[in-house]
Amino acid sequence: MKILLINAFSGSYQKNSYFFKKIKNIFAVSSLSLNHIATITPETHEIKLLDESFSKINYKEKCDLVGISCVHTYSAPRAYEIADEFRKRGITVVLGGYHPSALPEEAKQHADSVVIGEAEETWPQLLKDFEKGELKPFYHQIKPIELDKTPITNHSFLRKNTLMESIQTSRGCPYGCDFCSITNQKFGCIYRTRKIEDIIQEIRSIPQRFIIFHDSSLSINIEYAKNIFRNMKDLNKKFRCWMNANIPLKDEEFLKLASEAGCITIEMGLESTSQSTIDNLKKNTNTVKDYKSIVKLIHDYGIATGATFVFGFDTDNKDVFNKTSETIKYLDIDVPKFGILTPLPGTPLFNEMEKSNRILTKDWEKYNLGNVVFKPKNMTEEDLLNGSYKLAKDFYSGKDVLKRIIKNNHLNFYSWIWSASANIYGRQTLI
Repeated sequence: MKILLINAFSGSYQKNSYFFKKIKNIFAVSSLSLNHIATITPETHEIKLLDESFSKINYKEKCDLVGISCVHTYSAPRAYEIADEFRKRGITVVLGGYHPSALPEEAKQHADSVVIGEAEETWPQLLKDFEKGELKPFYHQIKPIELDKTPITNHSFLRKNTLMESIQTSRGCPYGCDFCSITNQKFGCIYRTRKIEDIIQEIRSIPQRFIIFHDSSLSINIEYAKNIFRNMKDLNKKFRCWMNANIPLKDEEFLKLASEAGCITIEMGLESTSQSTIDNLKKNTNTVKDYKSIVKLIHDYGIATGATFVFGFDTDNKDVFNKTSETIKYLDIDVPKFGILTPLPGTPLFNEMEKSNRILTKDWEKYNLGNVVFKPKNMTEEDLLNGSYKLAKDFYSGKDVLKRIIKNNHLNFYSWIWSASANIYGRQTLI
């Protein structure tokens, strides 16, 4: 059987200029989920992978089954468009990923079958059913996958000449933030890890020198992460990872081992510079008064800092933009990132806002952290949109980007290169 697997990318991306796509593709990574699905597909099938980040779809492709991965809500309209086009041609289509899992009945309108949640067990069963002519409309994973029993992902199915490749060492996050799409998936709050020897073997198989760890946070189990770092020390790799903000002050050895293993940047969801907002979010890993010490400690090991701030919480008013700007400059964050609060389907935040009639649109393409899709509590939609955009524009002005690049001489060479590139890329997205 011939199977075509596609990673759908948002329709707005398709409209970007050729130059923008080239810039983005330098920093893009091949779809980890597609490579993994291909890995767990029985070898009796002929399989082809296509990532819209890199390639155009040929709708005349000869295949028996098309599987479409829709990881982000903002890519759902594009995924549905692709699915509809293949079905018009009489080809069976399966949809999977976060958004179809959150809204399976909606996804089913565009597909013959929907895979809900993790796919290690359901995908092989789906293929068997399809071959027998007994394809079910929905495939539910009924228990959390034991990651230490999953095969090592083969990255050669969809390998491109990019600078970076991604890997996952764990799944799940126990913190359960109301706005998080990961922890509100079925089994999303159940933290599980892979065998360290499998992780190291997979990293060795990746030719790219730069790795991105696609874990919710690499510091949920600190001792586990430190063992990964110890085993990576001689691999000559450089990597980015996400970390909870309280870790440097709790365990400085984590930073030491990360640096020795090749860590060039640590990403953190700082979310807000207001402690009352953090408390309202119940994000007990963040203490605003510690942000400065945390950033300094990370810098002490030559590692760059990337930090995300979100606007539109019910505790935010129009002053939040100026206060955030002042705090970020004080913190010396290397690559600040900004987003507008987005209530994603399947999260308690979305359900609460829909119940109180605060959802303004269900045009999923707008659910990309850059649009206002709900009614803010203490400001207008225009205030939220304009304030967020102005702050991002100010921080990514040519002058500010150059200032950060010059100032980042405390970083090791690769961290400096990454932060400079990320700042230049951040500016390009606003032009």
